[in-house]
Amino acid sequence: MPDLLVNLLKLPAIADTADESVIIRRAQAFELSAVREFVSETFSTVWADEVSVGFANKPVSIYLATIDRGIVGFSAYECTRRGFFGPTGVIDSARGRGIGKALLLSALMGLREMGYVYAVIGGVGPVRFYQKTVGAIVIPDSEPGIYTDLLKR
Repeated sequence: MPDLLVNLLKLPAIADTADESVIIRRAQAFELSAVREFVSETFSTVWADEVSVGFANKPVSIYLATIDRGIVGFSAYECTRRGFFGPTGVIDSARGRGIGKALLLSALMGLREMGYVYAVIGGVGPVRFYQKTVGAIVIPDSEPGIYTDLLKR
């Protein structure tokens, strides 16, 4: 899976999600355990480990999507490497409502606010989503990238 590059100076505005019951907000430090559990159970332990790093950043570099105070998605930045977006995920039942896009843009704007002009999205699966949503481009010769040295489990 390739890495992508995003120009943070050309980000589109954060569009409202289709459903007004969805709230996109920055995670709070005291939510670490709940978010880590959600990410681990819904996606992977590796992603939960990465997200844990975001709770040590000031400000916290994790965004959450919630419906009725329950987590339905998350996005993270500055967890794996400086200037990197990810990981991110939305539960299956909440997809198709603009939540992923809103989470992506929130996190990328967080990187822009830190002074970055470009961000890397590492080890991307849905390349077309990122190309369409934020104009990301594939970084040539970026495979296998930083995720090649994962420990065996």
